[in-house]
Amino acid sequence: MSEIVTLSAKFEIQIPEALRAARGWKVCQVFALMPKGTGILLIPVPEQSSLAGIAKGAEATDCRDRSDRF
Repeated sequence: MSEIVTLSAKFEIQIPEALRAARGWKVCQVFALMPKGTGILLIPVPEQSSLAGIAKGAEATDCRDRSDRF
């Protein structure tokens, strides 16, 4: 899906409704902007509550410390 938008005088860009709906983006959602070549990536920042349990089964006993770094 490709859309063309215009940067306003207040440096705002309106994201088309079809694109927002396809991605499931909500009002007041937080995004990270990352430069990529001559463009910018718009990446949704996950809410902290949605990150609970993503490292289930990970053990802190097998991690590197500063002495292992080069």
